[in-house]
Amino acid sequence: MYDAIVVGARCAGSPTAMLLARAGHRVLLLDRAAFPSDTLSTHLIHQPGVAALARWGLLDAVRSSGCPPVERVRYRVADVRLDGRARGVDGQRAAYAPRRHVLDTLLVRAATAAGAELREHSRITGLLRDDTGRVIGVEGDHQGRPFTETARLVIGADGMRSTVARLAGAPYTVHDPKLTCAYYSYWTDVPVAGLELHERAGAWVAAVPTHDDATLVLTYFPQDDFRRIRADAGRAHLCQVHATAPELGERLLDGHQVERLRGTGDQANFFRQAVGPGWTLAGDAGHHKDSITARGISDAFTQAESLVRHVNDPLTGDPALLDDALRRYARDRDTALTPGYQATLDVARLAPPPDQRLALLRAVQDDPELTSIYFDIVAGIGTTSDLLTPKLLATL
Repeated sequence: MYDAIVVGARCAGSPTAMLLARAGHRVLLLDRAAFPSDTLSTHLIHQPGVAALARWGLLDAVRSSGCPPVERVRYRVADVRLDGRARGVDGQRAAYAPRRHVLDTLLVRAATAAGAELREHSRITGLLRDDTGRVIGVEGDHQGRPFTETARLVIGADGMRSTVARLAGAPYTVHDPKLTCAYYSYWTDVPVAGLELHERAGAWVAAVPTHDDATLVLTYFPQDDFRRIRADAGRAHLCQVHATAPELGERLLDGHQVERLRGTGDQANFFRQAVGPGWTLAGDAGHHKDSITARGISDAFTQAESLVRHVNDPLTGDPALLDDALRRYARDRDTALTPGYQATLDVARLAPPPDQRLALLRAVQDDPELTSIYFDIVAGIGTTSDLLTPKLLATL
């Protein structure tokens, strides 16, 4: 019997398996893919996620992989021009935007180095239950061969379309409509000064440096336009850049697109019930929001740490104590992630920026300290209330 079976080995699953294994638990880590492999992603790890990598001793590996630090942010909306950097958290002021085939492989290797057993090309088809209905393991197939494994806890970290959530019957506790569709491409010879964000009514464009001297360019459109956009996504992607971020569009004319365009219209917004007897969800399996604020990776890291902190001691003891710990994890998850969820929905509506917000940003742009606080908010370090300092209120 394993102490924990973690289903899904990307940004939520591998850190969870790693932290549990480092704590001395016997962990099985399952994934349908093999590594290295890619997945849809905004790539960006905000400073809270970078701080987690530093705590785990993995930040140097990200740096040595050739991923450049994102030291500064440039934000454009209407006549507002914000340039600066976040104050950061735990001494980490830079963000990073690694390619996922690099980051996820690094995380998987950290989990196995800690002692977790990795089983690639594995999918689960059912949850094992005891006579009381408590989940006690999984059944599935590994490279076409059926298997069953038992564990004290099954952790679903298998993404937005989580099989564990479906098999456990985890209902939505919050569910909002999809708001955007998104496309992204990779370019060489397109210099960017850190993270660039460009906003206008009905549109959002971002650019950030990543591996191999490439720049990731992302465009967001209203969900209602998805069918139209999908019919000629490449043209729509470039037109959105030129219309929303003309300076970036000019740089693209001198650059070279190096990979195919990727995109999705399936930007779900929800919380699922996070726990039940013998099972729990982490990362996108339990909570997903529009990628426009790029909070997913950092949130996955935060949930991994929170889950392990709650279950570490009771995992090998009384199941009732484990269930109590899981319920505390669920409450903490919702408390921690709800403000960012609501903020993301506000951005993803792609509504015209209200005059009051523009007035606030005009006051912020003239003050480096307030600009840093604002970029903390972008990174998920603080909330808008942190910006309402006496200095800003006096200016307004």
